[in-house]
Amino acid sequence: MAMSVGTGGAGAGRRGRRRSRKAPVSEINVTPLVDVMLVLLIIFMVAAPMMTVGVPIDLPETQAQALNSDTQPITVSVTPEGQIFLQETEIPIDEVVPKLEAIATTGYNERIYVRGDANADYGTVMKVMARISAAGFKNIGLVTLQEQDN
Repeated sequence: MAMSVGTGGAGAGRRGRRRSRKAPVSEINVTPLVDVMLVLLIIFMVAAPMMTVGVPIDLPETQAQALNSDTQPITVSVTPEGQIFLQETEIPIDEVVPKLEAIATTGYNERIYVRGDANADYGTVMKVMARISAAGFKNIGLVTLQEQDN
């Protein structure tokens, strides 16, 4: 006989369901993006040192500071066996200067790095440097490793 007058009627139930319905989320989830970026960063940090020059030589160590350069230098490498490489291509010593002149984009101001193995003959490294210098190239440098404190 008595009718209940409360807040739990039929109308209240419908309103509650409308409020509980999930609205579309308009936020961007950046967690996967950050994960992918960190993985790529690690991959490039590991791969970058391997992409410099492909001629395997054991460089001597010095206490000199590293040079900062904006352009990619031309690299001439001398192995312990006396082989000479221009970038990654083996060439005879007589062809060093003509090939350097052919690939030098800024002429005789091109930056040239000579990488001599620690066990390479000093005379061979000096012959290469003397020929490059005699041809008129002005920016010649020797590449070494940073000396490790033991």
